[in-house]
Amino acid sequence: MANIKSQIKRVKTNNKAQARNKSVSSSVKTAVRKFREAVVKGDAATTTTELRAASKALDVAVAKGVVHRNTAANKKSSMAKAAAKAGAR
Repeated sequence: MANIKSQIKRVKTNNKAQARNKSVSSSVKTAVRKFREAVVKGDAATTTTELRAASKALDVAVAKGVVHRNTAANKKSSMAKAAAKAGAR
């Protein structure tokens, strides 16, 4: 453990940020997983709603600085492509 006061504070803030980032990235992974399950089932309406939810989760992650914007754009693009191939939209 750090002895310097500023380092003790830094450890606390880093732990808070880590917990926040973990929560956001977990919600993104869950949203993407639900989308993939909807595509496998083949239900167009569910696929569309899950695509919207996953895209929103990725946008939130980008806004919070958890995911790089290019990574999010790449994932959203591939999900949109999969949804189109599945017959949604």
